[in-house]
Amino acid sequence: MTQHAEHAEQVRRDGPGSPAPLRTGTGEVLLRFFAGAAAAAGAEEERVALPAGADLGALLEVLAARGPRLARVLAASTFLLDGVSARRGDPLPDGATVDVLPPFAGG
Repeated sequence: MTQHAEHAEQVRRDGPGSPAPLRTGTGEVLLRFFAGAAAAAGAEEERVALPAGADLGALLEVLAARGPRLARVLAASTFLLDGVSARRGDPLPDGATVDVLPPFAGG
């Protein structure tokens, strides 16, 4: 079970106020940008090193600082963490995959 899945299970079991698992050192996540997010980021994927204990919100702040176009896309996007819907406060375990999904038209 991944650290994200373990934390999600802990939150289901103990409630939303349960503490995130502790991590030490640094980690790396794989970002995958789709559609307009890829255009705004200038890439379809990249690896990003993060400090231990970083969450999705911290990653999004780093990305948004790259420019207003990417910041606008991120503000309207939804995110998957290892294939599971994620929110800003979700911890990012080392080796996780974060998918950035901008709003899609059509259907």
